[in-house]
Amino acid sequence: MAAGFRGVQWLGIATCCAMVVIPGAVGAADWKPDRVVEIIVATGAGGGQDKSARTVQRILQEGRILPVAATVQNKPGGGGLVAWTYLNQKAADGHFIAIANPTLLTNHITGRSNINYTDLTMVANLFTESVAISVRAESPIRSIKDLSERLRKDPASVSFSVGSSLGSANHIAMARLARLSGADPRKMRAVVFQGGGQAMTAVLGGHVDLMASAANNVVPHLQGGKIRVLGVTSEKRLEGSFAAVPTLREQGYNVVISNGRMMVGPKAMTPPQVAYWEATLGRMAVTPEWKKDIDDNEFEALFMTSRETQAYLKAQYGELKKALDDLGMSVK
Repeated sequence: MAAGFRGVQWLGIATCCAMVVIPGAVGAADWKPDRVVEIIVATGAGGGQDKSARTVQRILQEGRILPVAATVQNKPGGGGLVAWTYLNQKAADGHFIAIANPTLLTNHITGRSNINYTDLTMVANLFTESVAISVRAESPIRSIKDLSERLRKDPASVSFSVGSSLGSANHIAMARLARLSGADPRKMRAVVFQGGGQAMTAVLGGHVDLMASAANNVVPHLQGGKIRVLGVTSEKRLEGSFAAVPTLREQGYNVVISNGRMMVGPKAMTPPQVAYWEATLGRMAVTPEWKKDIDDNEFEALFMTSRETQAYLKAQYGELKKALDDLGMSVK
């Protein structure tokens, strides 16, 4: 861990992206949906996962990539447990898929959920997004170095929002920065809000000093000059609205963390079902509509097959556990 938090980034970019252009995976023709498909979301309507699910639904339907209708079903509650329990009640049924992110892992590690990624079927990874550390425009904290110095002197002197739950990629990014600054991450003042809108209101109103959030969540306020982004946790600089924002690594803090979106299915899906969804989502991932959504939201396109996603999550689980151990939040 001394070299930085490299383990919590999306791996195998060259190999995985090449898979997108192979729409006819072996076995895909052996199964296809013949009734309505449900896309499950483990959070309420309007959040990041919900938006991703509805984008997938729209492109699959409008592009006639999917031969049947699809609906989005929100199943919030229990740190994802409600959604994953519902999904697994449909064991071996390829008509049910769900959008997920790494909280599937972190909620298991922290004990919020008893369902791990190994209890579901990994279908494909779709994209990744970086964490942005932002302050209001008038904040006296001008850089990651300033923030680091404050954390080193007194980690409890800085209050920050980490989104809707502790132990998330946003929280882990701040914990890694604190640790690299010589501070105890357990002494930080992390604040949880019900949604990104409340968190942003708190930052703009000066109720918290800063927020760590998915980069795309701050774009409108960054463009409007209401906030300043001190840094992002990407491997290299992002484009678009973040082109002038340095990474934490550029500023001397080797914190590289990504928070992606993946599609999962119920336990015991058959190989032909997995192959069908790999091929279908692969076709979606090369459409102009999908690419535009990736660009508009400052995401980083990264398609992975089922096997690649499974292998990656196995490695990521160990790294996330180390980070949550450092925060005193791991129970596994």
